[in-house]
Amino acid sequence: MSSNSSNFLVLLKTFTESLERAFAANDIEVLKADYDAARASDNDKKTALHQAFRDMLLTKTEDIPAIERFISFAVNSCRKDMTVATMPVVLLGDIFDAVTLDRAEQIFTYVENNVAIWKEECFFTACKHNLLRMCNDLLRRLSRSQNTVFCGRILLFLAKFFPFSERSGLNIISEFNLENITEYGMDGNEMAVDQLSGGADPEVDGEPAEENKLKIDYNLYCKFWALQDFFRNPNQCYNKVQWKTFETHAKSVLSAFSSFKLEEHRASSTSSGPAAKPSDVGGTATAAAASAANKCPMEEDQIRESGHFFAKFLTNPKLLSLQLSDSNFRRSVLVQFLILFQYLNSTVKFKAETHVLTQAQSDWLKETETQVYQLIEESPPNGKKFANTARHMLLREELWNSWKNEGCKEFKRPEAALEDTSSSTAAVAGGAAAGGAATSAGSGRPPAKRPRKPLGDLIRDATKQGKFYMGNSEITRLWNLCPDNLQACKGTDRNFLPSLETYLENPKEKQDPSFEWRALRLLARQSPHFFTLFNSPSYKVADYLESVRKKIQKDKLDIKLEHAIQEETAPTNAEQPEPEGEGLVGEEEHEQMDTELLKTEQLTPEDKNTHKTLAVTKAQLSELAPSIGRDWKKLATKLGYSADEIQYFESEHATVADQCCHLLTLWFDDDMDASLDNLAYILEGLDMIPAADAVKQMIALLTDKVEEVSE
Repeated sequence: MSSNSSNFLVLLKTFTESLERAFAANDIEVLKADYDAARASDNDKKTALHQAFRDMLLTKTEDIPAIERFISFAVNSCRKDMTVATMPVVLLGDIFDAVTLDRAEQIFTYVENNVAIWKEECFFTACKHNLLRMCNDLLRRLSRSQNTVFCGRILLFLAKFFPFSERSGLNIISEFNLENITEYGMDGNEMAVDQLSGGADPEVDGEPAEENKLKIDYNLYCKFWALQDFFRNPNQCYNKVQWKTFETHAKSVLSAFSSFKLEEHRASSTSSGPAAKPSDVGGTATAAAASAANKCPMEEDQIRESGHFFAKFLTNPKLLSLQLSDSNFRRSVLVQFLILFQYLNSTVKFKAETHVLTQAQSDWLKETETQVYQLIEESPPNGKKFANTARHMLLREELWNSWKNEGCKEFKRPEAALEDTSSSTAAVAGGAAAGGAATSAGSGRPPAKRPRKPLGDLIRDATKQGKFYMGNSEITRLWNLCPDNLQACKGTDRNFLPSLETYLENPKEKQDPSFEWRALRLLARQSPHFFTLFNSPSYKVADYLESVRKKIQKDKLDIKLEHAIQEETAPTNAEQPEPEGEGLVGEEEHEQMDTELLKTEQLTPEDKNTHKTLAVTKAQLSELAPSIGRDWKKLATKLGYSADEIQYFESEHATVADQCCHLLTLWFDDDMDASLDNLAYILEGLDMIPAADAVKQMIALLTDKVEEVSE
């Protein structure tokens, strides 16, 4: 053991002296000669030389150019197979641990400029984990608010160094940072003192306050910061109750932004203050900082060149009025809305099957997204330019999302394109050689061939004309008949299926088994009657199809009757405007018809008439609500609503009648078994006899109207 130790010390001393001479002369061959002359195993020599490099580096912590030359000298020694491939990165880790952050930022420039060296085959596999560990150690030392630029440089270096398909740098299963929680004041007394924008008094020197002042109350404060919980975990929006909460809060905050416009000089004055840092859906910022006032407006170049302090958002209630006056803060919140909307509308591979938006929710997102872009354009400075940039970045995110859904495939140049280019080049060269041979062999000079256009020029010319170049004239012609292949497949000229009614009314060959088979196929594709049960197991297919034809005719008549009833009740509904998004409970007649057929109707040979659910308007539900009164909570529990949902109804409406009306509206919208008959039956079971009688009277009234219209 002692001999091994003494041998290592002798090698270390020899290599240290040799390294100093070789580095001073900048000649790696001097070190190589002494390395080869040493009598020891390769492992012992590499270990001793490795330690010599590390010891000598720590003597040069003050001279940055010398450090860079020393690391390059170590790289050359690795190429000469005198040390292990990880040694240059180990030396960089040592020097970063031994110097201040200012010097580390200067030395990191060497790491960035030599990314090609670290990606060489001899270094990449051995050094990638060491480089990642070195960068993570640096990031842990840095402050994300004070050293934002340095943190960004490190992340950009890692993005250049590792391939896109590197698993360690990808959030494969689309997880969210749920530990990022926003904490804000829950005591409303803090905002009781000052609620005007900027803390200004209503009157100063006898002059009235500006009309553009925004009144900040505790309710708006809570709604504003509660949105951060949806930004960090957007999957909450797929829950019915939480979606209502998000929709309400978003409307309030966007309404506050719309009512409080920012002036150009005010936006310029805040440019030197803390800038809001946009965050992604997976992890939003949790605090907000108020910007300092600067009285002199700044030009666009000055705004671009001025440094911003990236601070985490502070959630003090007294700062909200100042924050809403900060253009950077406002843009940050609006961009968070856009990122959330894009996630909810995107197809993500790892979303649950239940994470699907309804049509009403999709329409609301589309309208709100337009409003958000409008608010961004109105926020100075350069609002329209910022909005276009945000729109472009989100469009690029859709491409990355598609790449991720496909399994994060490795980027490669298309081999087919390279082969086509090389073959075309070879053909041109071969033609030129053949032409030269013919010229020399024959007496006449053949006509010169027209040079072929480069592939890039052909694609560029076709793109200018709005067409696609496919490399072959016939394929190009066929492709450009309709560039959108999916739309061409949806063309009406490609639909060869007859309608079910037309096919069943055709009297030809109705006893033919092939006719019956085709009719059942059409029935399964175009009508819900195929999935309903019928009582008689021995029911003939021909009789069954005839009863289906009659049933379709009867359904058409029912739809016409419903349209007539709605036209009669339209003036009544016009007098009582309904909130956006609620509409008629009985609209979407065709979908309701299909649903009721699937639930209640059973075809029989006699084709008996079955009861069809009557369409109910929101105005009629408002008439029923007072008869139920304060017992609506008992009814809500019976209908299956939880305590949280009942509390939500109470928080959204002040009066008992409005709360009951909201309950009935949601029940009729969401429950497939919702009908006036079922409501009357449930009310009788709860001993709410007056309310049940009121429902029965409404059923009788609607039935009379249907009979009058049919007559």
